[in-house]
Amino acid sequence: MPIVKILPNATFCPEGAEIEVPEGAKIAQALNKAGIKLPHACEYNCACATCHIIVREGFDSLNEPEDEEYDQLDNAFGSCAQSRLACQTVMGSEDITIEIPKNNRNLVHEH
Repeated sequence: MPIVKILPNATFCPEGAEIEVPEGAKIAQALNKAGIKLPHACEYNCACATCHIIVREGFDSLNEPEDEEYDQLDNAFGSCAQSRLACQTVMGSEDITIEIPKNNRNLVHEH
């Protein structure tokens, strides 16, 4: 099973982590199931940008973003070419490394 390596984030994952995620699973749900409380103000409906992640390794192994995701990423704080919304990102067959940005769109962390 592929591994998602989460880089340390003082709020959501202070020590960093590595979790197994089944191919075809959405990253946001897998992180939350593993106890990493990634913000998700819209309940995974691609209607906000609070679950913004940056894929540092393995970006090309993930599903292609759809237009709706790109539209929301325009609102993501600190968005870059490797940005994705975890609620729309489907795990591929390769390991990936992600960063959870320090701040999200609302600058509020929901737990």
